[in-house]
Amino acid sequence: MMKEILITTTEHIPGHNYEIIGEVFGVTTQSRNAISDIGAGLKSIVGGEIKGYSKMIENSREQAIQRLREEADEKGADAIVMMRFDSGSIGTDMQSVVAYGTAVKFVD
Repeated sequence: MMKEILITTTEHIPGHNYEIIGEVFGVTTQSRNAISDIGAGLKSIVGGEIKGYSKMIENSREQAIQRLREEADEKGADAIVMMRFDSGSIGTDMQSVVAYGTAVKFVD
C-alpha cells in the first residue's frame, strides 16, 4: 500500500526540513471517442463548454497526479514540492497532461 504523499505547489513546507530526491513526473494521454468528437464539433458552432472534454481533462489531471505520487513513492519521497501541470494536444483528438514536481524526503 502506498503511503500518503503531500503534494504542494509551494517551494517550502512549513514546519519541515527536507532533502531533495529529484524530479518526478506523472503522464497520461487520452482521447475522446468519435461520437464525442462529432458532438464537440456541433457544440463549437453554437459555443459554450464542451463537458465531455472538460471531464476528460479533469480525469487526466487526476490520473497524472496519481502517477506522480506513485513515482515519488518508488523513490522513497515524503512529499512533492513545486508541483505543476502542463498539457498539450497530439493531433486533433488526443490530449496529454503532465504533472511534475520535486520529490523530497523529510529530515526532521
